[in-house]
Amino acid sequence: MKVLVIGANGQVGKHVIDKLIDKNHEAIAMIRDTDQIPYFEERGANTVIADLEKDFHHAYYGVDAVIFAAGSGPNTGADKTIMIDQEGAIKSMKIAENFGVKRFVMLSSMAANRPEVGPEALRHYLFAKGRADAFLRGTALDYTIVRPGGLTNDKGTGNVKIDEHLNEFGSIPREDVAHVLVQTLQSPQTVKQSYDLLSGSTKIDQAL
Repeated sequence: MKVLVIGANGQVGKHVIDKLIDKNHEAIAMIRDTDQIPYFEERGANTVIADLEKDFHHAYYGVDAVIFAAGSGPNTGADKTIMIDQEGAIKSMKIAENFGVKRFVMLSSMAANRPEVGPEALRHYLFAKGRADAFLRGTALDYTIVRPGGLTNDKGTGNVKIDEHLNEFGSIPREDVAHVLVQTLQSPQTVKQSYDLLSGSTKIDQAL
């Protein structure tokens, strides 16, 4: 499967590229800077130069699926968060529909579906993610929404706790989040589903 990774140069995105290659998918890293090309080519990924804040239709040619792992980052204001995490995400869905790319996997955030329970400092981010997720559920795309807890740089364990709703908060390594995002591509039962995700005791390939 030829998979476009939007946000490939981010911390989760880089893991997604590696996991796609491990699973013998053709990974297309959408990046903004030519200086980033060698990193991905050394790993066996293809690249496309495109900017989420501009026109990026050309990134979709020949693509079978999209994994949206982009984010404005923790050090940006609400305006940038809305531009990337909400409007950029929505634009990426519309382009997928225009190109007939049915499979779309969204990296969201735990509490995006209930931002009022999140920390006040993160609420603008959670609202933006929640609006993007709501838009995705209203499309004709074969979507999967993954809402992880707090992200860490610990080595992945390959074990998770995943359900439509988890009545708890916690954390999970970015590597395991990437593993889940890629695993959904070969798990038909995850289509039109949304999941909360934390570290747990169930093997990822058994959980999905």
